[in-house]
Amino acid sequence: MCILLHPQQNHNLSWHKLLGLWRFYLARGQIQTARALAEQFLTLAQRVHDPVAPLVAHLAQGWSLFYYGDVAPARSHLERAMALYDPQQHRPLGIRFGEDLGVAGLVHLALALWMLGYPDQALASAHRALALGQTLLHPHSLAFSLEWLAWLHQFRHEGPAVQAQAEAGIALAREQGFPHFDALCTVHRGWALVVQGQDEAGIAQMQQGQAAWQATGGELHQAYFLALLGEAYGSMGQTDAGLAVLADALARVESTDERQYEAELYRLKGVLLLRQADPDVQQAVTCLQQALAIARRQQARSWELRAAVSLSRLWQQQGRRNEARALLAGVYGWFTEGFDTADLQEARVLLEALREHPS
Repeated sequence: MCILLHPQQNHNLSWHKLLGLWRFYLARGQIQTARALAEQFLTLAQRVHDPVAPLVAHLAQGWSLFYYGDVAPARSHLERAMALYDPQQHRPLGIRFGEDLGVAGLVHLALALWMLGYPDQALASAHRALALGQTLLHPHSLAFSLEWLAWLHQFRHEGPAVQAQAEAGIALAREQGFPHFDALCTVHRGWALVVQGQDEAGIAQMQQGQAAWQATGGELHQAYFLALLGEAYGSMGQTDAGLAVLADALARVESTDERQYEAELYRLKGVLLLRQADPDVQQAVTCLQQALAIARRQQARSWELRAAVSLSRLWQQQGRRNEARALLAGVYGWFTEGFDTADLQEARVLLEALREHPS
């Protein structure tokens, strides 16, 4: 469904009502409709005489583009929003909009920066959001910053850090009565437990958090939750269960157009296909190449690197070292920061091994 308003309707509709429509459709995972509304909102914001409207409009456009997987333009809009944001002037708006606009912009900017291949800048943006959330005396904004910092650490595959932020978010959410943040943080805590070896407890937490999120009426993030669950099943050796969950996640991507995690979904599917008792190598290669293509189209260098590592490792096992080395060197060589992160360390180790044993 896509709502397109006639120009006269658009002009007569207050930007507050248009914003409400946008939030409604975004929360329900209807990304194309949310995107269309955000575009109309941005046009309207340039016509009205309200200094807050352009800030909120750029945030809405940035969020919509991010979830659609159009990450570079998302970053541009989020940075424009942050250039308009003034902590003192806009602090009271957190009560009206639910969370502080600066916190909301910075956390989404952090995830966009990570996807675009800037892990250090991403972490700095998320920490700025947390510091801002801690100074506002607005619990909802603080919970927002804690949850999204956990989200970034999950992108970076940092289990202990995910657990620490998620548990802080759960404590605050339960104290303040924020069931949506409780649910989101519970999913992340479950993932952190899995990667730290507590498989069954972690999966139970992830399922509990996902069910609680659905109970709030939220449809956004469902494909992402399923991706984490599929990854968790794979780490436990339950390959068929993992593939079934990933198939559900990919179906949701197609039905909602929530595509920011699409490349990683195909990579995970490829990895699990190779772990089957009877590995489907041809389909796995297709999935890994699809992950690469999607990441490149989205300019998502971090997803591209992860897909390149998985495909290069397979080619290494097949004796195709030159191809593996060329692929991985091309992606790894682009990065200028984040060399202490798990993804770049793994890529460097594999690249060194490929260089030591040329074919």
